Amino acid sequence: MKTSSSILDFLGRKFAGFLSKQVKRHDPVTLYGEKLLLNVLKPGDVVLIEGRERVSTAIKYLTQSTWSHACMYVGDIESPQTGEILKNRLIEADLTEGVIVRPLSDYASYNIRIVRAVSLSQEDCQAVIGFMVESLGKQYDLKNVLDLVRFTVSTPPIPIRLRRRMLALGSGEPTKAICSTLIAQAFQKVRYPILPLIEEQADCKCCPDTAGEVLHIRHHSLFVPRDFDLSPYFTVIKPGLDKRFDYKSLTWADQIDKIAQENE
Repeated sequence: MKTSSSILDFLGRKFAGFLSKQVKRHDPVTLYGEKLLLNVLKPGDVVLIEGRERVSTAIKYLTQSTWSHACMYVGDIESPQTGEILKNRLIEADLTEGVIVRPLSDYASYNIRIVRAVSLSQEDCQAVIGFMVESLGKQYDLKNVLDLVRFTVSTPPIPIRLRRRMLALGSGEPTKAICSTLIAQAFQKVRYPILPLIEEQADCKCCPDTAGEVLHIRHHSLFVPRDFDLSPYFTVIKPGLDKRFDYKSLTWADQIDKIAQENE
């Protein structure tokens, strides 16, 4: 049994290295830069990323979404190794390294989306971040890697309704994690909703206050990065965009060409 587990672990790590390789040149659509991101990011924000690796292709196919990876911005954090204060950090479940701290600058050139839990109390926000910090050092769920590798070779015709289940495999061991399920667990610790199952509850004579909508917690293994984007309980944060935005002040290339021609 131990030998079998060792073989699966070895294969999982080999495949993780394969899936982590970038597959093609990537042209970002929205390039914010670290400085602009820091102007809006708050600890506890979820950062969704359009990955460039082989594994990203599989996740995008299975979730029918742009977002293939999710991490959490925690701000300044003490290094687990040296004790020094690391500034502007994210916590994520990395395919090859497990749950780690990563500089925000690593994703400054990626297409990203920032989403924020609405009305999350400061106390609960600290609890959510605390769960992420306590998870540092966990391994990535390599059984999930073995499940995903099939979809990087080809894109089999799987019905859309079944694709989410393909990402909800893994081993489910508490010492292992997958990027979006780790974040889902963190928010579920404080009972903050992401995409709960909603049941209409009829009026009950013995419990009249229970009438209306009742929420059921969806198992954390069923969450994917796009769920934080789709959730009605998370708001999208657009760096550099506020009420003062004036579209009339934008400079368009064809206008420059027209002015240049008029001045000739």
